[in-house]
Amino acid sequence: MSKKIIALVPAAGIGARARRQATAALLKPDLPKQYELVNGLPMLRLSVMAMLADPRIDHVRVIVSPSDTWVNDTLAGLERTSWRPVGGDTRAETVCNGLRDLNPSAEQWVVVHDAARPGLPAEALARLLDTCLAQNQGGLLALPIPDTVKKATGETLSRVEQTVPRDHLWLAQTPQMYKATELLQALEQAEQQQWLVTDESSAMEQAGYPSLLILGAPQNFKVTWPGDFQTLEKWL
Repeated sequence: MSKKIIALVPAAGIGARARRQATAALLKPDLPKQYELVNGLPMLRLSVMAMLADPRIDHVRVIVSPSDTWVNDTLAGLERTSWRPVGGDTRAETVCNGLRDLNPSAEQWVVVHDAARPGLPAEALARLLDTCLAQNQGGLLALPIPDTVKKATGETLSRVEQTVPRDHLWLAQTPQMYKATELLQALEQAEQQQWLVTDESSAMEQAGYPSLLILGAPQNFKVTWPGDFQTLEKWL
């Protein structure tokens, strides 16, 4: 295969909502959630290993904060993996800085994956790569919403304002895969225009690039709350 695929894992955040109480007990109150242990291994390492499971990923670049002191030991010994201390204050800034640091060619694809999604199955990653390459179009893993969706009033004690039809609604996951130069252009435009960017596909959408929705997996959920660690350990 001639098309080079680089994986980018933004890992510059803190993730305070997901910190386990055990962290404080271990006198590590500043440990970002991506370095919390899951079945004995840092979550970030597991997320990188999930990307390395597909041999079509040429290299994984982990983007961390310039003040990060954990990443070197966390990634030690992993093949096709490096880390770059160019992370920013937001996810979009971190990914944008990572792409600038990569200085991609027009032929390169980038696959962006959350550091807090270590449950990514190899078959879901393969589905993403297969579909985007076959269609020559960017896309993302996602799941159709199975539950009834309620819109809240926004009050402190929220009440139902409206039931929202769930037809055609999907929950976005990662990885999200795009041509690297196009994603960089979209993120730089979002920065200039001050668009709200919550993931790569939202930047691409606002820049006029369509995205394919590719079926993800339930175990590929994002660790957000302390209780998610226990759920994740059961999946893994």
